[in-house]
Amino acid sequence: MSLLLRETLINPKRGGFWKTAVTIDSKRAFLATLEKSHGRQLQRYLAARLRNAVADAPDLAQEVYLRLLRIDHHETIRNTPAYLFTVASHVLHQYRLRRAAEPESVEILDVVSELQTVADTDPAREVELEQRFERLGRGLYQHSVRAYTTLMMHRGDGVPLQEIANRFGVSYTMVKRYLSKALTYLEQHLDDVE
Repeated sequence: MSLLLRETLINPKRGGFWKTAVTIDSKRAFLATLEKSHGRQLQRYLAARLRNAVADAPDLAQEVYLRLLRIDHHETIRNTPAYLFTVASHVLHQYRLRRAAEPESVEILDVVSELQTVADTDPAREVELEQRFERLGRGLYQHSVRAYTTLMMHRGDGVPLQEIANRFGVSYTMVKRYLSKALTYLEQHLDDVE
């Protein structure tokens, strides 16, 4: 039987040595059974939490298995599925931290096309669009003052819905209804603007 790891630990009480050997075969068997019994669940778990980066799920699953491979005494794990998903949640957490630290990538062609679009705009067309949007805003204001105010405060100024609810003296749910009403109105009347 081939040995994967052989380490020598010092026993502080006796001053002696312990020798621990972990075989490749037992770890392979452990991971194979784990992958066979919980592999699909792990893939679904990772994919559900990645949303926009589902393609990274197999790589993260591989990382989970690699971390499990590093465990010296896998026999001591009491609840293997729970341990597997705990390790997976740690891998996801570290993945998100790495992704948050990365600068957002920008396609240069998209930036160039946006700049060309801005440069190609006609000032008269811009004024016309601005007037149409003002009419849309006035229409929403006449339709519902609270819906208009909620939309402007939340989307325009970034005020949280709970704070708007506190200012209006209504429930959070009611403020969400105001916002929904405003968005529905805009969606219905946006064709008039274009």
